[in-house]
Parts: sequence; C-alpha cells; structure tokens
Amino acid sequence: MTADAAASSDLREPLERIARDIDASFDALLPVPADPRARLVEAMRYAAIGGGKRLRPLLLVATAEMHAVDRAAAVRVATAIEAIHIYSLIHDDLPCMDDDALRHGKPTVHRAFDEATAVLAGDALHAMAFEILADPATSGDPFVRIELCHALATASGASGMAGGQMMDMVAEHEVFDLPTVTRLQALKTGALLAAAVDMGAILGRVPVEGRQHLRGFARDLGLAFQIVDDMLDAEGDEAVAGKALRKDADAGKQTFLSLLGVERAREQATMLVDQAIGQLAGCGEEAGILRAVARYVLERDH
Repeated sequence: MTADAAASSDLREPLERIARDIDASFDALLPVPADPRARLVEAMRYAAIGGGKRLRPLLLVATAEMHAVDRAAAVRVATAIEAIHIYSLIHDDLPCMDDDALRHGKPTVHRAFDEATAVLAGDALHAMAFEILADPATSGDPFVRIELCHALATASGASGMAGGQMMDMVAEHEVFDLPTVTRLQALKTGALLAAAVDMGAILGRVPVEGRQHLRGFARDLGLAFQIVDDMLDAEGDEAVAGKALRKDADAGKQTFLSLLGVERAREQATMLVDQAIGQLAGCGEEAGILRAVARYVLERDH
C-alpha cells in the first residue's frame, strides 16, 4: 500500500464519522421555525448540512480526544468552528466578493436563495458559533468557554480569516512577494485550521505552554494546505472540486504556485507536511488521526 493510499484508508472512517456527527449537530441546532424566519434557517441548513470535507471539525475532535475530552462536547465545539467556516464561504461566494455560482457541486446560497438571505444566513451562522461556545452545555467551566470564544474570535477577525480575505482582495491590484503571500494565507486559511487544533487542546485543559507542538503542527499544516489548494486551483478538475477553478490566475493574483513554480511548490508542501508530522514526535498513537490529516493534505484532489 502506498503512503497516499494508507492516508486515505486511515482517514476514511474518521472523515465519514465526523461528517455524520456535524450534519446531525446542525440538524438538531437548526429546526425550521413555522414563521417568517423559515427561509433564513432553510438557507443556513442548505449551506451547513451535507457538504465540505469537515477537516476543521476532524482536527478539533481528534485533538480533544487525544486529551480525553468527551466526544459529544468536542463535536459541539467542532460545530461552532464549522459554522464560522461555512459563514465565510457564503460571504466569499457573494457577488461583492468572489461572485461564485457553485460550492460543493451545488448552487451557492445567494443563487439558491437570494443575496440578502445569503448575507443573513452567514451572519446567523457566525452568531450561532459563539452561542454554542458560550452555552454551559459545551463546558461546565466558564474559563474554558471564554478561552474557546477568544480563540475562535481571534482566528475569525481582522487578525485572522477576515484580515486574510482583505489581503486577498488587495492582491488583485498589488504585487505581493512570497513573505506577504505567506502571511496572507496564514491568516485567510491557516488561522481557522490552527484554531481547530488549539480549541481541541483548550477543551482538554492543556496549558498554553503545553500546546507549542500542536501550534507548530497546525501552522505547517495550514501552509501546506494552501500550497496544495493553489496547485489544485491551477491543475484540478472543476467537476471534482465542485466549484470554479483558475480564478486566482485570471485575477492576476500572486500565489505560492506563481511565485515558486509547480515543482518547487510541490516540494515545499511535502516538506511542510513532513515538518508538521515531526512536530508530533513526542505524541504516541493517539495523534494518529492528526498525522493522517497531514498526509491527506498532500493527496487530496479537491
């Protein structure tokens, strides 16, 4: 069995299980009301249920379970971070941003509903994430709940995902060098991936000084993930991706691929994945899923 096949085999069941768990969680949290809010909740359900790789929830739950956290509690927190991810995709797809027609192989929310409903669905998913984290059902420890909220807010805002998205928009009009592109992607993509790992450790009450290897793992993983994303955007199959590709090149944006070239980008991604796995050298078999996710990042086709 090749390393790539082994990674697929190692992750198949965990990915399928986390997808079921997250779908069930959103289904329970988003009953459609019998009043004029129904269209909003239907749009939230349309975006949230039955789509995406669920890598962030898997990273969070795997990290939490490494530290003996109850899976049900970890899935609640994983639902919160996935709600933030989904809200960002809804807003990214809007005509005022990337103006995309497809997401996960089906019409984007503003195409399936309308722009105003899509904006509100994203807003409501954003709010729901923090409602979940602040709920005592997530953790009986208010300090854990506060730290979870702080971690997700930091990763989502101007110092994280939203800041990276702003840099990405500016990149259409300015020429970015490699350090700037690296910073952009560390915020736009890496911050939420890193938060998933960090929040799993927070649930496990791991002190900040005990998380350095996990943060190093997440940092390296996030950069490798984005390099592969750039490669898939340039070389991937739109039918498999379920969305439009080659938009960065058409917009004239600098990416890891345009700055490094295909071979060097592939080598860099491989090095980062090896480095990420190396960050877990002090962990035992309990970190097996994290290692498998790192290998999966290199082999994925969408």
